[in-house]
Amino acid sequence: MKKTNLTKTKLALAIATAAMVSTPVLATNGDTLIGLGAQARALGGTGTAAFYGSENALTNPALLGKSQGSEFSIGGTLFKPDVKATSNVSTAVSAAFGVPGATNDPVSQTSDNDTNVIPEVSMSTRINENLTFGLGMFGSAGMGVDYRDTDALFNGYSNLQIMKFAPTLAYNEGNFGIGFAPVIQYGSLDINYDTDGDASNGGQGNGMSTDLGYGFNLGAYFDVSKDFTLGLAYQSAISMEYKDQVSVAAAGFGLPQQGVNLGDKLEQPAEIKVGAAYTMGNMMFTADAKQIKWADAEGYKDFNWEDQNVFGLGAKYSGQGFWLGAGYNFGSDPIKKINDNTYTGQAVDLFNNHFFPAVVESHITFGGGYSLTKNMMIEGAVVYAPEVTKTVNTSAVSAGLAYQGAIDAGLSPAQAGGVAGTVGATSHEVNHSQVGYTVALKMNF
Repeated sequence: MKKTNLTKTKLALAIATAAMVSTPVLATNGDTLIGLGAQARALGGTGTAAFYGSENALTNPALLGKSQGSEFSIGGTLFKPDVKATSNVSTAVSAAFGVPGATNDPVSQTSDNDTNVIPEVSMSTRINENLTFGLGMFGSAGMGVDYRDTDALFNGYSNLQIMKFAPTLAYNEGNFGIGFAPVIQYGSLDINYDTDGDASNGGQGNGMSTDLGYGFNLGAYFDVSKDFTLGLAYQSAISMEYKDQVSVAAAGFGLPQQGVNLGDKLEQPAEIKVGAAYTMGNMMFTADAKQIKWADAEGYKDFNWEDQNVFGLGAKYSGQGFWLGAGYNFGSDPIKKINDNTYTGQAVDLFNNHFFPAVVESHITFGGGYSLTKNMMIEGAVVYAPEVTKTVNTSAVSAGLAYQGAIDAGLSPAQAGGVAGTVGATSHEVNHSQVGYTVALKMNF
């Protein structure tokens, strides 16, 4: 029986580990923040046509052409996701084998990876009448879950961090401008998991893997009038490869034998964005639409991610030495449920739902800024995503784990089939909400 339990745990944990390196979580639109900078986040993640200052460097580089003088902004986001997984996959398998005290009741745990600090720095300076130089350095994406307190939830841990550096050059003339920013992206990925259900032995993992990737941002804006601006921006895909992460996890599960061959690439997807901004007196109204190309991105597409349509709206009131803003952002769930009766299909659903439930869709945003001096302003924003629940069928996965465990324990295929047949229906549910607090200090010279 010990060998059987060991085998089923290895298989279950390999599933979990493959998931951890293949799909993202703990952010807003997929694994990316809805906006970069305090004003963008306060106004529903908009910024393709609305000028917010140097923070536009990673949103639409062309808008830096609206800068006057020099600006420097430094800040960060305290990001607090609340993710809870509830599953009876492992408990049902244990009950099928007659483990003393085992039942097929579901087990729950809230992920301990519930606090992240995301830095952001930007600057811009006007070179001459037509050229502006800028630089953006932002934590733009990330994921991670921590279920190391619960054997039945695989004792899994993962942590992905993405940082982008974007030197920018913007050209403006009359009522239009264009901008280009080569992007250097740094990523790190760390995965740990248990092979025998005993967290005390340190589990199994390859340590942290890192990589540098390269891409670009391209943008343009056109002032239809002095009060109405249209914007367009494109962010290229950036290929990343984390050595011995995805491939090792997939091999441990036997995915290559299932016809699923995974390398170690996890590509940040391309984005296409359009936007509009209209000023009326002290009010500015903004609207953005973008598509994130998950379906074309290496790694994500292997786990059935589809292109994500995102819409943002914002309104801002500017007074004497202060501003107030609010907005709304909606990004459709990019993870398409396979929801079939095959082992492989349900395993993919389990991957996404348990370790990377990037399922939040609606985001309510608000914020403001206050001038401390003539040249210094403090800004803040709050982004709240209400709880979303998603449930996937895992019955075939549970039966498959029980069958393989029985075979490895020495039972005949017929006997193993009998054990698998006693597992019954299982499912996996995830609950996910999040809140982020952004603070930035902006200085003009």
